[in-house]
Amino acid sequence: MFDLKSYLNSRKRQVDKALEQKIIPREKSGRLGRAMTYSLMAGGKRIRPILCMAAAQAVSGGDADTEIIECACALEMIHTYSLIHDDLPAMDDDRLRRGKQTCHMAFDESTALLAGDALLTLAFEILASAGAANAEHAHRWIKIIHSISRAAGYRGMIEGQMRDIWSEGRTVSLDHLKNTHALKTGALIRASVYAGAVLKGASSEKIEQLDTYAKNIGLAFQITDDILNVEGDPEIMGKATGTDQLCDKATYPALLGLSESSKYLSALIKNGLLALDIFGRQADPLRALANYIVKRKK
Repeated sequence: MFDLKSYLNSRKRQVDKALEQKIIPREKSGRLGRAMTYSLMAGGKRIRPILCMAAAQAVSGGDADTEIIECACALEMIHTYSLIHDDLPAMDDDRLRRGKQTCHMAFDESTALLAGDALLTLAFEILASAGAANAEHAHRWIKIIHSISRAAGYRGMIEGQMRDIWSEGRTVSLDHLKNTHALKTGALIRASVYAGAVLKGASSEKIEQLDTYAKNIGLAFQITDDILNVEGDPEIMGKATGTDQLCDKATYPALLGLSESSKYLSALIKNGLLALDIFGRQADPLRALANYIVKRKK
C-alpha cells in the first residue's frame, strides 16, 4: 500500500532544503529578504511542487532530479507570492496564514507587496537559469516558462482573483464559479503537473491525460478549501474560518450547499483518477494526492 505520509514528508524535505538555498544569507539579512524567507518557509504543504515531482515520476518512474527540484522551487515561490498578496488588506485582509501572522502583519504592507513581487520574479529567474544550464532541454523549459507565466498572469491566477473580488456580494452562476476557480486555483496546479510531465519528455497523450487529472483536482482543491472555511477547525488550519461568509464571497457551499458541494467534489476526484489509468503504479503518488485533497483538514 502506498505510504502517502512518508512520501509527502520526504518530498517536502527535498523542496524545503532547496528553497532554503535560493535566498542567500546576505539577502536574508535585509528586511526584504527576511520577509521573503518568513513567508516562503512558513510551513506550507508544498502541494504544487510535489504535484510537479509526482507527474514527472508518473512519466519516467524515477526520483526527482535537479531540474525537477528547480522547477518545484519556482512553483512554490509563485504560490507564496500569491498568498502574500491575497492576504493584504486590499484583498482578503487576513491576519493569519499557516498559524503565523501574515506577511503584512509581521512586517508592513509595503514590505509584503515587495516580498511578493520579489518571489515572483525570482521564480522566473530560477526557471530561466535552469533552461540556460541545459541546452538539450532548453525547448522544454521554454514550454514550461510559457505555461507557468500564463497560469500566474492575467489569463490565470490574477484574472481568477479579479473575478473572485468582483463576485463578492453578487449572485453568480455555477459556470462563473467554476471558471473563476479554474483560473484562481486550478491554473497553477495544471501548470505544475504539466511542468513535471514536459521535463520528462511525456508524449502528447500522457500530457493530455495528466491535464485532465490536474483540471479535476484543481477544482476539487478549491471546493475543499470552501468547505473547510465553513466547517474546518481554525486550530488545525492555522487561519480563521467563516471568513468567506463574512465577506459574502461566492463559494460552492454558498451556491450549492455543503451536501451537494461534497458530491461534486467526489465526482471530480473520480474523473481525475480515471485519467491516470494509462500510467500504472507509477502514478500512485498522484492518486494518493487526489484522495488527500478530499480528506485534508487544512
